[in-house]
Parts: sequence; structure tokens; C-alpha cells
Amino acid sequence: MTARTHDAFALASLISVAAFFPPASLNLTTLIVSVIGAHIGGLIPDMDQAGNRLWDMFPSGNSLGRIFRRIFYKHRTISHSLIGVFIFYKFLEFVVTRLINTSFIDPKLLIAGIIIGYLSHLLADSFTEEGLPLLFPLRIAFGIPPIKKIRIKTGQWFENLVIYPAIWIYLFSLIQNKKEVLLEILKMVKS
Repeated sequence: MTARTHDAFALASLISVAAFFPPASLNLTTLIVSVIGAHIGGLIPDMDQAGNRLWDMFPSGNSLGRIFRRIFYKHRTISHSLIGVFIFYKFLEFVVTRLINTSFIDPKLLIAGIIIGYLSHLLADSFTEEGLPLLFPLRIAFGIPPIKKIRIKTGQWFENLVIYPAIWIYLFSLIQNKKEVLLEILKMVKS
């Protein structure tokens, strides 16, 4: 999937989780960093590519991307696996709880936002021809549907003209159907 599709899917995933499992409390700062976290989390698995949009946010990011690409060996290896999710979660747990001021930001919600974005990326990529090496280092690729020939080609017309608009239609429909719950979440932020 392309970066814009991953961005849209991460946002839709975050709002879906919030609508079905609303947080007990939420402040404006936590809301903002969680949305940004989901966006970043949705791009993190592709940091094994030098051209990832996330590298553009860092000074000398493309150079760093070329170095990291060599570390990861090739695209869709550990960063697209279950072990990668676990390692990244543990890394976030260690870093976020030490760097974030808990008076302003709920670290659990921030970590949840980032992980939701990360997992949304993996789910979206499971629909592509390449599938996912969920059991990396085993060379078994999983995909939805199981038949590779009928999966999506990244960046082609089906993704751009069907999948991407479908994500936004789903999101607007979700907001319409869950507006009471989502408004309650926004009221938490106001108070």
C-alpha cells in the first residue's frame, strides 16, 4: 500500500478503536499526540525502505534510510512480522514511559495510538500481493485472501480508485453511526 493509504487506514483504525473501546479519560494533548502517533505508527513498518516518508522528517533522513535499509536486509522482513510488533511495543513501552510527562499525556493511550497505526499498516499490507512474513524469519507470507493472484497491487488503480476512497467512505459512515460515542469522547477533551 502507498503511504497515503496507510495514513487513511491508520486514522480509520484509531477512530474505530476509540468508537468501540472509548477511553475512560482523555485530554487534548493526549488526543493530539495519539492521532499523530497513529499516523507515525502507520508508517513505521516501512522504515526498512530508504524512500519512506517518515525518513523525510529527520535531518539527513534519506541517508539514514539507506543505512537502515541495509540493517533490515530487505523490505517486509522483521518490521512486518509478529516478532517485530512485539519488539517495537517493548521499545515504545521503555521509551515513552521515560520521555513523556504523564501530567500532560497519558502514555498508555499514546502507545495504543502508535500500535494501532502499526497494526493497521500490517493489516493493510496483508491485502497486497506480497503478503506479510508474520512468522519471520520463516519465509512464509500470509495474505488476505490466501490466493496471491487476487490480492491488490500496491499503488495501482484498484488501490487508488477503490481501496483509498472506500477507507474514507467507511470512516465517514463510522463517524455517522457512532457519533454519540465520539461526541462523548470529544466532551471529555473539552472538560
